[in-house]
Amino acid sequence: MVIAKAPLPRILAFAQERGWRRLHLLSSAGNSFKRDYHAETTEGFQMPMLNVFRREGGEIRHFWSSEMLNARTDPGQDPRHVGTIEPLWNIFDLVPEGRGSDWEEQLTYDCCGVGREHAHPAS
Repeated sequence: MVIAKAPLPRILAFAQERGWRRLHLLSSAGNSFKRDYHAETTEGFQMPMLNVFRREGGEIRHFWSSEMLNARTDPGQDPRHVGTIEPLWNIFDLVPEGRGSDWEEQLTYDCCGVGREHAHPAS
């Protein structure tokens, strides 16, 4: 399940463009969910956060949260706050060259056309 601050129609359109059919998507627009679980600052900035909930009897309870968001990294290291759920990107950490100091994960890449079929046209 993924929860985003955007309105639900926008989230669903984004998912449809990418062919995501089995992912459960929810919107936290208009409520305090993201702030309550430390995924939004008091100023409204969105923060990457991984929370795990589990059902206990008839209740759903918060079980675990990633806690490395504000942890210091060694010089030249990329923070891996939620890297555990990004196995594709972690493969780059295993090669001698690594990710590179100027590399950031994106939804599309200009270099090879991968993902362009889902990219929005320039406005």
